[in-house]
Amino acid sequence: MIRKTCLIAALPLVLAACSDRADETRGVDHGETLLSVSASGQAESTPDRAQFDAGIQTWARSARDASKANGEKIAEIVAALQKLGIAEKDIQTRAVSVQRIDWGDRKGQFQANNIVSVTMRDPARVGDAVTAVTEAGANIVSGPNLSMTDPEATANLAYADAYKAARKRAEAYAEAAGMEVSRVLYIRDAGGQQGDTWLRGADAMAIQVEQAAPPPPVAPPPPVMRTANPGMMIGTTRSSVHIQVDFALREK
Repeated sequence: MIRKTCLIAALPLVLAACSDRADETRGVDHGETLLSVSASGQAESTPDRAQFDAGIQTWARSARDASKANGEKIAEIVAALQKLGIAEKDIQTRAVSVQRIDWGDRKGQFQANNIVSVTMRDPARVGDAVTAVTEAGANIVSGPNLSMTDPEATANLAYADAYKAARKRAEAYAEAAGMEVSRVLYIRDAGGQQGDTWLRGADAMAIQVEQAAPPPPVAPPPPVMRTANPGMMIGTTRSSVHIQVDFALREK
């Protein structure tokens, strides 16, 4: 007579197989028990890329004059960045606009905006770049956002950490049941997060919620400059991932 072991446990175990026949869909043979384990893993890395925005707002009595003044100032900002050795490909236009102002002290004038996105391959120099664009006349500065040029490398370390955790947990359950891990049947990537970026697993779903735009203000707020502190360009980026692993257990 073939005896089938049945194991049922609480989370993070999903389910254990119990049958007089092999579970063909999950790969469990006669005399084996299915153990499904969920685990997470983490890894940290030092960001090697930084991005910030810099731009200029100008006002004039006509749209032409506002645009002309704006073009001259953004050219000075770009020149200041290039003087620091920042490549042309790392300076990209993000937004350009010209609009008539119908409220406040500047009512009847035209406002021109031009913002460029700057990518720094050396995050330690972001402070110098922010200082340079500000001295060149930038009155719009935001950032920086730190990231990795190869986030997958850090994510892979996190996945390896997650698998080790799953294996250790499976061995603990097997030992408690008087069994041992026979083999790995199935590994599912459940996704995770790399810094502010979501990593999508095989069955992961992303849901985007759209919110209505807020009504325009009665009067435009003054330009706010959010500048980087050169002494704060440190830190790490963390990857946190999740996996599910199915193990086959057998009696010792």
